[in-house]
Amino acid sequence: MVAPLTVQLGARAYPIHFGERLGPGLRAEVARLTAAGRRVAVVTDEAVRAAQGAFLAEVFGAAPVLAVPPGEGSKSLSGLERVLAFLAAERLDRGGVVVACGGGVIGDLAGFAAAAWLRGVDFLQVPTTLLAMVDSSVGGKTGINVPAGKNLVGAFHQPRAVYIDTGLLATLPAREFAAGMAEVVKYGLLGDAALFARLEAGVVNRASADLPDLIRRCCALKARIVEADERELAADGGRALLNLGHTFGHAIENVAGYGEYLHGEAVAIGLGAAARLSVDLGLVPAEVVGRVERVLTAHGLPVRLARPLPWADLLAAMQRDKKVRAGGLRFVVLAAVGEAATRGGVPLPPVEAAFRAVGAA
Repeated sequence: MVAPLTVQLGARAYPIHFGERLGPGLRAEVARLTAAGRRVAVVTDEAVRAAQGAFLAEVFGAAPVLAVPPGEGSKSLSGLERVLAFLAAERLDRGGVVVACGGGVIGDLAGFAAAAWLRGVDFLQVPTTLLAMVDSSVGGKTGINVPAGKNLVGAFHQPRAVYIDTGLLATLPAREFAAGMAEVVKYGLLGDAALFARLEAGVVNRASADLPDLIRRCCALKARIVEADERELAADGGRALLNLGHTFGHAIENVAGYGEYLHGEAVAIGLGAAARLSVDLGLVPAEVVGRVERVLTAHGLPVRLARPLPWADLLAAMQRDKKVRAGGLRFVVLAAVGEAATRGGVPLPPVEAAFRAVGAA
């Protein structure tokens, strides 16, 4: 049994529950909310509804459910409008509760809708993918994509609780599981050398006995970072460290077109590029690139672009990234395996070299 943990944010603190069958406990929470006169509305996607229909019926009963098309296309202005129209049709008032039951797209989309509806109503995170369990369901970042870039429109809106039921991973496609492992690798690289060593020692899959513990380790590391820098305002380090590999990865997603790469796949390529940049800046030895790419490859993740993407387009996408400050790019780089740092003022030649090494044209 994996012990719960709490994200300590004062009056907005919330628990993260872990288990293989959390349905009964979550059903009891929904019943408690309903008995208190609070309307509950569930947002999921069509793939989750098809694979986990019994879970949805068991936990949420007669609560209204909106299932949007799966994928990044739903994380858009039109997708947000659809969710808000659903909340309006269900007459959710200020006491209402939105439940995000799905992967990272659903968590970001439903969480942002909850942040915007009536200027903010409560929401619960029920992640159904490994990536959402180890990363996106925790920390309160919500938002949507726009043509200019990924996650450029959003809000910080913390959930009231997170329910991580590893039993839901049984129906997760292998490609989606691998995409989640990219974020696990990221956590090992940025702040847990022992976790990275575990990944080097053997492949983690959904049957791994220590998978629940690995998920909790990632959540605990993120919780501590979020507690110290909730809104990513630290001058150096802080919450920005969680973006290791993401400056590269988000540019890949934007230029390739949202949907060609799963988020974790783009992050995996970005982790390799970040490692190469760290080597070029003289921060880590060259062998680190091989170590990072071997772990990613072993876990079924790409380390090269499937097709060349223009360097000029990738650079333009990075320059629109949220992590730009005072007009300058900031990167998260490795100071060692298990230790990351933010770095501004990085010259473009090593950035270009890192991108070209992973297949940019």
